[in-house]
Amino acid sequence: MGSLDKIRNIGIMAHIDAGKTTVTERILYYTGRTYKMGEVHNGTAVMDYLEEEQKRGITITSAATKCPWRGFDVNLIDTPGHIDFTAEVERSLRVLDGAVAVFDGSEGVQAQSETVWRQGQKYALPCLCFINKMDKTGADFEMSVQSIHDKLLANVVPVEIPIGAEDSFTGIVDLIAMKAVFYETQELGAKFREADIPPELAEKARKYRARMLEMAAEYDEELMAAFINDVSPPEAAIRRALRKGTLDNKLNPVFVGSALKYIGVQRLLDGVVDYLPSPLERPTITGHKAQDEAKKIPVKCDPEGTLVALAFKIITDTHGDLYFLRIYQGTLKTNSRVLNPNRDAKENIMRVFEMHANDRRILDSARSGDIVAVVGLRHTLTGDTLCDPKKPIVLPSITFPQTVITMSIEPRSAADRAKLGDAMEALRREDPTFSYKTDPDTGQTVISGMGELHLEILQHKLVKDMKVDVRVGKPRVAYKETITRPALAEGKFIHQTGGRGQYGHVVLEVQPLLDEQGLAVGRVEFEDRVPSDKVPYEYVAHVGRGVREAAGNGVLGGYPVVGVKATLVDGSHHPVDSSDLAFEQAGSIAFERALKEARPVLLEPVMRVQAVVPEANFGAIQADLLAKRGVITDCRVHGAMRVIDAKVPLVELFGYSSDIRSLTAGRGSFTMEPMTYERVPDQVAKQILF
Repeated sequence: MGSLDKIRNIGIMAHIDAGKTTVTERILYYTGRTYKMGEVHNGTAVMDYLEEEQKRGITITSAATKCPWRGFDVNLIDTPGHIDFTAEVERSLRVLDGAVAVFDGSEGVQAQSETVWRQGQKYALPCLCFINKMDKTGADFEMSVQSIHDKLLANVVPVEIPIGAEDSFTGIVDLIAMKAVFYETQELGAKFREADIPPELAEKARKYRARMLEMAAEYDEELMAAFINDVSPPEAAIRRALRKGTLDNKLNPVFVGSALKYIGVQRLLDGVVDYLPSPLERPTITGHKAQDEAKKIPVKCDPEGTLVALAFKIITDTHGDLYFLRIYQGTLKTNSRVLNPNRDAKENIMRVFEMHANDRRILDSARSGDIVAVVGLRHTLTGDTLCDPKKPIVLPSITFPQTVITMSIEPRSAADRAKLGDAMEALRREDPTFSYKTDPDTGQTVISGMGELHLEILQHKLVKDMKVDVRVGKPRVAYKETITRPALAEGKFIHQTGGRGQYGHVVLEVQPLLDEQGLAVGRVEFEDRVPSDKVPYEYVAHVGRGVREAAGNGVLGGYPVVGVKATLVDGSHHPVDSSDLAFEQAGSIAFERALKEARPVLLEPVMRVQAVVPEANFGAIQADLLAKRGVITDCRVHGAMRVIDAKVPLVELFGYSSDIRSLTAGRGSFTMEPMTYERVPDQVAKQILF
């Protein structure tokens, strides 16, 4: 094993179609991980190994691999760009140490670029930028850099500039070495030659270099002295300063190239090892004691420490589920016993694997800083901690966005019905943004996900991989309910049956939970403020359980309740007849009554939409979005196209891809992502509920 400072755990993230997977395929080839270049458009990409990925030409599941570069081990995760698979990005970024954000050179920052950037910022990941597709029509380096600065508020510092653009893009200028680099296309870019900077680019390169030195000088005294005295600094000082600025999240070095034309990927790899952190250079993660959240415990990247790891992904497999772990502290050995404090369960680690997409290599052990896969776990879910049984510790879990779309599914035969329950559980373990429940009125199974494509992929998995044949209904919006004012209500559950009866009596107060924008947040909170002589302590948790059960089916249309705080303020008990069940029922009754008194309203998912349309169709698209109850938030010209940002209720966007195609003669495109839940206008709510 190499030393920990020679490890880089990185993710590649971007908007859909920016070229992430092509960049990854080139990295695998140049590092010797593969001997044949995979192509997304041919369905031969190594990292897109699922049949659905190869068919659609998109990444659906994040794939992990390890590749060597300049004596470093780079653990690489290629994440999806499509918003429906945002959970894959979220859980990957949670366990990584740095990221490379890929941008389309002709588009700059796009809608999903902003989302993945925000996800990276949430975990304070140092990030490099790679402006890809410089050979594409409309490629514009300055525009792309400016859009990263303006829209992502990133402190961009180009360390390279392109030589030419579009058809004339032939290489890059390295601003640190002040050399031009030309790649041999016939050698698939594996060979390149350095030359003097073309005379027509000399002045531009000098300006960009001066700007780079000025921004980097703040982070290194030797570089600052050279900059002030107008002396050419050594390359080592420039790299040292850029590294410090990047690790502090103050600088974002910008690289440029075309993965498809084999230009610039090796220099990007150099940037990964030069500027992104090793596991030792990331801030210490803090966990807490298993039974006491107030007792914080620092977790250090030390192979000699007690084991602490986080399960961030599960893949269901016929030979046993595969669990992906990031080891934060200690060493994990094959055939060892660990504790899952989240479930209070002991687990066995049967095998440890190093992953290369869907290939595995058996390891005897893995240590802090490593990302590995294991088999043998039975109770663990995504976001759970695994640790030494003698020293229980819980790491912060991973939070995922709420589902916005539902669909009913029915098994086609009795044999399929028997298999459906197990298949649903397997999908839920694998995908934290998937959920399911049985509709009590119709008996149908209703599944929920992040979008139409997400549900379509899940349906294919059920039929193709799990061999469960199902009929599906039309996708429906996942509405929620909340309240608009405080209310107080009483719930009694009293049954006298001759022998021992049932007695539970509670008084609940409910009030709205709102964020700064006045929107309902969170699920349902429960608080106890009642003296124990009225409701004994052992029954309080059961009142909370009754509240949460009632919150699963609201009072307007049976939709889940969100953004409500329920407080137990009064009640009474019977020394003989009171029971857990009686107080659970009383809690449900009181909560339901309180909701009815608190002016309940319906909430709907609202999507952030970005439409790119020809100038001539701008008016028609704008009018169509407004007719769909949309609100235009921004509008700008981008070459011959208009980019429209809007927020639109999801229910209005079903089938929008065909609407935008017909309004723009097939030239328009759009992306959307969940933004928030907002109150449904009264007129629309009446149509939904009646």
